[in-house]
Amino acid sequence: MIYFEDIKVGAVRKFGAYAVTREEVIEFASKYDPQPFHLDDEAAAQTYFGRLSASGWHTCAMTMRMMVDAMSGSATASLGSPGVDQVRWMKPVYPGDILRVESETLSKRQSESRPEMGSYQGRMTVFNQHDEAVMTMISTGLIKVRGDTGRAAV
Repeated sequence: MIYFEDIKVGAVRKFGAYAVTREEVIEFASKYDPQPFHLDDEAAAQTYFGRLSASGWHTCAMTMRMMVDAMSGSATASLGSPGVDQVRWMKPVYPGDILRVESETLSKRQSESRPEMGSYQGRMTVFNQHDEAVMTMISTGLIKVRGDTGRAAV
């Protein structure tokens, strides 16, 4: 089980291999972001994207899937997340792209009001198969402290 004490600031993890499909791009956009450049080849060709592209929110969802899949290999004392502080979409994601993630722990701290839990901030960078960064996201995770014997060493 991975607890607060096991998280190391500066640690980098690499994971994921998500194949983006045309069908999934259109399905996601139809439900959640029905803009023409996510739904129609001809309309997309007339835009900055040049061709059908995934919604940025779809890229976030694919990233979440890769994160959950990566966590399934080891038990984590995760308590969820209070949110995302920043999302940046740097390049379009297209059908046929293969996405992967590099995650870096930026900081961590134990809660003063609830010493049984801590938080950590991380930056995820999503890359396509050409090693081009397509998205970055900075978020906070909550995690249990091992045992309940007071403050852990940070």
